[in-house]
Amino acid sequence: MTEPSRPLTACLFGVPGANLNLGVGALRAATLAGLLAREPDADITVFDDGWGQRRGHTFVGGRPVPISLAGARNSRRYHRPESYLNMRISAALGGLGNAGLARIDAADLVLDVSGGDSFSDIYGEHRFRTVAWPKRLTLLRRRPLVLLPQTYGPFRAARLRSEAAALARGATMAWARDPDSYAALADLLGPDLDPARHREGVDVAFGLEPRPPDEPAYQWLSGWFAAAPGPVAGINISGLITRPEGRARFGLAGESHRVAERLCRRLLDGADHRVIIVPHVLTPGGDDDDREASERLYATLATRYGDRVALSPAGLDPHQTKWVIARTSWFCGMRMHATIAALSSGVPAAIVAYSDKARGVFASVGQQRHVADARRLDDDALLDTLWRSWTEREQAAAELAVRTPAAVARAAAQMDEIVAVARAERERRTTVGAR
Repeated sequence: MTEPSRPLTACLFGVPGANLNLGVGALRAATLAGLLAREPDADITVFDDGWGQRRGHTFVGGRPVPISLAGARNSRRYHRPESYLNMRISAALGGLGNAGLARIDAADLVLDVSGGDSFSDIYGEHRFRTVAWPKRLTLLRRRPLVLLPQTYGPFRAARLRSEAAALARGATMAWARDPDSYAALADLLGPDLDPARHREGVDVAFGLEPRPPDEPAYQWLSGWFAAAPGPVAGINISGLITRPEGRARFGLAGESHRVAERLCRRLLDGADHRVIIVPHVLTPGGDDDDREASERLYATLATRYGDRVALSPAGLDPHQTKWVIARTSWFCGMRMHATIAALSSGVPAAIVAYSDKARGVFASVGQQRHVADARRLDDDALLDTLWRSWTEREQAAAELAVRTPAAVARAAAQMDEIVAVARAERERRTTVGAR
């Protein structure tokens, strides 16, 4: 066989704000590492919420690897080439030198993960439009579209559901990240479901590699974890659902932040227990910032429990945050990908859930009983569910010792299949171009 005539080219959409939302960052990092591990010379463009064309990097095997970055926005600045509407108009007029559109046209494969759970209208129509735009453009330009493992729906508006179904039908492959998500995809597509193209997989973040923090954070964290032999509980408190407007938006039955504090106090009242608080969305001044909520919880606890409670340092990336989470004995999260970092490390975990998406992901590794639904449980019942998860952590760890390696292997296998689609398209285009 002859060597391919050129490197594989790919685009990745659906990962905006990856430096602020570590869950989205985990999706981006794991996808890029999976691609580049299989195609080291691949020319990959990540579409983000920046401006213009830039250079960036990702980590593969702990080493930085260069990638390209391109801005793409659902913006009212229609004159800007990063605007999706500008790209659409440029496409209708033959391209007009739009650099982002040119990268889509050049791609052997366009990947879209929709932030993991944003292919829905529960976050509002504007957000749905934002995640729909790159799918529409890719299909318009007749490039192969692969929807990476994600959730589908729910949809409140029939017209948006219909649009989502058309986009999923047009994809070369559409992956769901758990059994519940696959059932939702099957319901969305109806008789058009094709098991060869529409697949059940696992969240790509199951394949994210942990990486030690840089100094001085590494030295401080290593010292803190080694300072005492007792169990360490990790706690992730979400700014999204601890504010009154967030609780009202998702119809929560109680006040999750107060439950988190009660849980921490109950844990720390155990003679040898310690707690580390791990923020996962970092949007200073934003209405969903975990850091502010985490600092408040830490300050409240530290006055009584001293250095038995810790706050994960600022500035850690998704790889490094997973390294921290992997060192806990049990993890309680309010952010989905914070708990995926635990589960994919074999760490027993519970989640304070505000939507149905959590159950499916936990079910993918046999841990659905550790989902505490904050929409249905009042504060006392929520605390009881989380405490039961803590006390059953040894059983959960034994289960994960079997289930986690299987999930990680599935993440690798699905990436093999996705890369095979890209290679086939590269070969096809090379053959056509040689004629």
